[in-house]
Amino acid sequence: MALPNKPVGELKAVRDPEVDEREVDILIVGGGMAACGAAFEVKKWLKDGQSVLLCDKAAMERSGAVAQGLSAINTYVGENAPEDYVRMVRNDLMGLVREDLIFDLGCHVDDSVHLFEEWGLPVWKKTEDGKNLDGKKGQKMGTLKSGAKPVRTGKWQIMINGESYKRIVAEAAKLAIGDDNIIERCFIVELLLDAKVPNQIAGAVGFSVRENKVYIIKCKTMMVACGGAVNIYQPRSVGEGKGRAWYPVWNAGSTYTMCMKVGAELTMMENRFTPARFKDGYGPVGAWFLLFKAKTLNGLGENFAASDAAKAELQKYAPYGTAAITPTCLRNHLMLFEMKEGRGPIMMDTVTALAELGKTMDKKELKHLESEAWEDFLDMTCGQANLWCAQDCEPEKKNSEVMPTEPYLLGSHSGCCGLWTSGPDLDWVPASYKIKAANGKVYNRMTTVNGLFTAGDGVGGSGHKFSSGSHAEGRIAAKQMVRYATDFASFTPTLKQSKDELVALVYKPVRTFLDHKDYTTAIDINPNYIKPNGMMYRLMKATHEYGAGTATYYMTTTKSLEVVMDLLATMREDCEKMAAGDLHELMRCWEINHRIWTVEAHLRHIQYRKETRYPGFYYQADYPGQDDENWFCFVDSKFDPEKKQWDVFKKDYIKIIP
Repeated sequence: MALPNKPVGELKAVRDPEVDEREVDILIVGGGMAACGAAFEVKKWLKDGQSVLLCDKAAMERSGAVAQGLSAINTYVGENAPEDYVRMVRNDLMGLVREDLIFDLGCHVDDSVHLFEEWGLPVWKKTEDGKNLDGKKGQKMGTLKSGAKPVRTGKWQIMINGESYKRIVAEAAKLAIGDDNIIERCFIVELLLDAKVPNQIAGAVGFSVRENKVYIIKCKTMMVACGGAVNIYQPRSVGEGKGRAWYPVWNAGSTYTMCMKVGAELTMMENRFTPARFKDGYGPVGAWFLLFKAKTLNGLGENFAASDAAKAELQKYAPYGTAAITPTCLRNHLMLFEMKEGRGPIMMDTVTALAELGKTMDKKELKHLESEAWEDFLDMTCGQANLWCAQDCEPEKKNSEVMPTEPYLLGSHSGCCGLWTSGPDLDWVPASYKIKAANGKVYNRMTTVNGLFTAGDGVGGSGHKFSSGSHAEGRIAAKQMVRYATDFASFTPTLKQSKDELVALVYKPVRTFLDHKDYTTAIDINPNYIKPNGMMYRLMKATHEYGAGTATYYMTTTKSLEVVMDLLATMREDCEKMAAGDLHELMRCWEINHRIWTVEAHLRHIQYRKETRYPGFYYQADYPGQDDENWFCFVDSKFDPEKKQWDVFKKDYIKIIP
């Protein structure tokens, strides 16, 4: 059910909202690529009488990381081997990954890509004489499934005309699951454990961001796939660019927070992604590096990445720094090294790249190449194209600055933080990588909470899935959830909380506001409450200055971490006094609550790991180098929902692929 955008203003919140109570076998929380994959797959496996429901905070056509579109699919195995896919991911993430999950995904991801093309996504193709054909011209070469060759920008990436990518994928998902089984603009904010069965998921509670309505949903099993975490650190763009970020701004860490609060184990939450992007517009650089063969130059015009100094620096991080492909974090490290040495800013040499490519082209082909340079942004980051226009920048005549962004937490792009999940129940998967449910069976992608699954950004230790991999992983989880619901068909979920208690929990910020709003004449200044906007600034200032944000070139110390942990503890207490006058503010209250919990987990992991595993993403001044002897392992954590205590601990890494 889709609710339209309102024509004017935000709907005022009321003290006593309508309550919609439901019970289903399977609940899908999220609406991005992983959720769309699950929605597409789930009904194929449902048994007679089994029911499913999907709840999306936004509208599926434009929710998730692919909302604005993409110009490439970054994970397509094709002629490559899944073993090589594992090796690539392992190298880029400095050696510590869940190889079982990555290999499993590598065996399935292409099937989702073939479906995207079948549904109408234009994939660029190579002609027999090596020319690139995009759009409808590419479709004339046949499909990937039939053997047509894609235009590769790297070993794993293929080019697409992807401005409508998410709409295409969402349409297929909606048709498969059915509109009656979808609630859009429904923000799930808390997961609920069963009252009778220990460590068993039983449901979730949330609210409509368009109506005064609370949803209480019971289920036998659930997948949570609400993306990663954005705006947990102060963005570089302020003033008129306030809120501009690289990853989707509505990703509030909900996946991590909701699952950790019911006791699900987290893994590698210390890992973060600080991508290098075109400055201020956050335009992606991948196609420029891989398709256009552009290089980055320092402020002196030097190709610093090829210098002897860079090679010596990378040698410190062998074997990853000396690998054929330099890991993403170390590429960042080299940029930061140049800037701190006074040789910034870093520029993308678009002029030389386009000129070199143009030497082998006629005027028509050259014009098409220049349009592709613009389309790379128009497909997925129109703000960067707008910035080029505003700055009178023509990429064939003027270079553009590249800069590392503020940090993000995610598990499907070039990061690997997330939840510890079970691998597939296969002989070659180590026993310690399998999670057994109450019946002794193993369910692929299930967390340490029985019946609770995740996919995409939610799965930890398994980066480089991107859009296609997240979709495929959602499909894997959907099949396993049906299997779980079937095996536990006799289970009847029972909630610990009453209806009134759950409504009071969700609408607490509204009732706080209504109780105290008349105390002052200025609605946002009140000694009895704090608005979510103020809490947002508090969080970003704390992480920016003490939690290895851009303010310190991503550097933190033992003492800085102690300071920020104290600040976060105070913030979590003050969240009890957050107030919301309308539904948009209520959404913001819950988002900032989720962000605070998520970034606390992130910083607890950094605090525990006494080394700098990801230079270029963050640095610990007290522990500046890598320490494989003591720290070549996963760092995991669990929050005990009963005792309200954290436990952070090591977990063995097991190498599977030579």
